[in-house]
Amino acid sequence: MTKKIKKVFFIITMGIMLISLMTACISQPTRQYDKNIFALDTIVTLRVFGDRSAKKAMDRVADRIKEIERHMSPSLEGSDVIKINQAAGVEPAQVHEDTFYVIKKALEYGRLTEGVFDITIQPIVELWGINTEHAKIPSEEEIEEKIALVDYRKVRMNEEKRTIFLEEKGMGIDLGAIAKGYAADEAVRILKEAGVEHALLNLGGNVITIGRRPDGNSWRIGLQDPRTEETGQDHFGIIDVADATVVSSGDYERYIKDVYKKTGERYHHIFDPRSGFPAQKGLIACSIITSSSIDADALSTILFIMGHEQGFELIDQLGSAEAIVVTSNKEIYTTEGLRDSIISSNDYYRIVD
Repeated sequence: MTKKIKKVFFIITMGIMLISLMTACISQPTRQYDKNIFALDTIVTLRVFGDRSAKKAMDRVADRIKEIERHMSPSLEGSDVIKINQAAGVEPAQVHEDTFYVIKKALEYGRLTEGVFDITIQPIVELWGINTEHAKIPSEEEIEEKIALVDYRKVRMNEEKRTIFLEEKGMGIDLGAIAKGYAADEAVRILKEAGVEHALLNLGGNVITIGRRPDGNSWRIGLQDPRTEETGQDHFGIIDVADATVVSSGDYERYIKDVYKKTGERYHHIFDPRSGFPAQKGLIACSIITSSSIDADALSTILFIMGHEQGFELIDQLGSAEAIVVTSNKEIYTTEGLRDSIISSNDYYRIVD
């Protein structure tokens, strides 16, 4: 072999090796990564697809969710929520920008619904104590005393100083109906910035999908059956989604179980701020499907409290979400955009046109 041929052979060989190396770097195999954590008083499951950078992004998501919990928890010492509630009627409390944003968003929904959505519900939540050792059905006198402290209009925000002030002593905020939605949106932001194109996240009833499944199909999301003990089914229906969030609310997870076993009545954790009692508008479950999880979180609570007729009117007015409800009469109603999309998974319920 001449020197010239040897040189050409060497160049070709090195070129092939370089191309192979570049191809290996560019087209790393898509893998599935899973992570489970307990945060925001629920089990959070994360599933992302991609290379090692996707896994690192997933770990950052877990850290971010924990950070949001530290700011907005009603029970972690030093949280913004505790600082705000302890300073009620005394002085403003300075809060993290996360908390300020979420409270601002919550108050917008308070104004939009004229108090149907009200984060100052904390005195009522504490009074009933649902899902705690001291759960009880309060007297009407106790409820009247606490309901006087529920009023979103008495929350004062100072943009410049980033402070929150509750006007009366005894007032308190609870961000349980909106904080998970914010955390979910932050998770999506982190993953998309990292280039993740396929992911499925579940923050205790807040399901979020990024893109489609790796095989190109839509994600199939099961809607939890609110009466699984009667139907024997996990889901009452299935919907296909891509790049969307599905947030559900219902009376089936947190309620006073001892009372239910004795009387069959469910005193659940979704309170109507206007009455101080668990919402009773004929719904046992509802789901919102849209692109923003913080909006879906708030809207699912609003829909459950309003009932499907008034709630659907609001959703149609907003024009950015779809909804499904299950009534106590075993009927399923959907907004127009989902009319032909839901697949019923059992015969216990009837889809109403």
